[in-house]
Amino acid sequence: MIFKSKLHKFFTVFFGLVLLGAVFSCSPLKNYPAEDRAWALPEIQAFEALDTTVEYPENSILFVGSSSIRLWKTLDRDMKPYPVIQRGYGGAHFRDLVFYTDRILSDHKIKMVVCFVANDISGSPKDGTPKEILQLFKLFVKQVRAKHPKVPIMQIAITPTQSRWKYWKEINQVNELMKAFCEKTSDLYYIDTVPAFLNSKGQPVNEWFIQDQLHLNEKGYAVWSKLIRSAIEEVLPN
Repeated sequence: MIFKSKLHKFFTVFFGLVLLGAVFSCSPLKNYPAEDRAWALPEIQAFEALDTTVEYPENSILFVGSSSIRLWKTLDRDMKPYPVIQRGYGGAHFRDLVFYTDRILSDHKIKMVVCFVANDISGSPKDGTPKEILQLFKLFVKQVRAKHPKVPIMQIAITPTQSRWKYWKEINQVNELMKAFCEKTSDLYYIDTVPAFLNSKGQPVNEWFIQDQLHLNEKGYAVWSKLIRSAIEEVLPN
């Protein structure tokens, strides 16, 4: 009986790996080589180290994404009394985030996921098309759903910035595609911050960014956090 049990477990794992390999071989993820995401591994490992030393409340909101999440120094204060888990890493794209989603989620018992990723179109030769980025976003949602089938997921719009203004048409196409997908998907919400970050001439409000005109300054975070907080409160009444 013990032998049969072990044999059954072996074949279950074996066929599971075969199936995973088959899915991956047909997936667009095969176009993203390991070396293109290796740079993020130290930060992912740092998150895992935190998970072993910090005890997070079971009703926490998980904030995940790129440097705007990582550099949000007042996140804990801005979201109180909601407890938060801050998991942003600099330079994140959906094309690397989807390889680390499961490790970032870990075994946290969370109440919501809030995501902001803004680097998939930046003028790099590795930029994706808006439709490719949408597919990666859908995969990210599917990954979260595998662990948390009913937890609300909130996707923050990519912010208009002067440093990437020449690519804004394509960037905003990503916003529109994600918005449309959120609107037709249960427990998925789109936080439209774009209008607040454009001035009367339809240009980015430069005084809300640091010198690089990409990352928010204190005033920018104050505006951003208020919008995000308001959207969260509509879904999770305090």
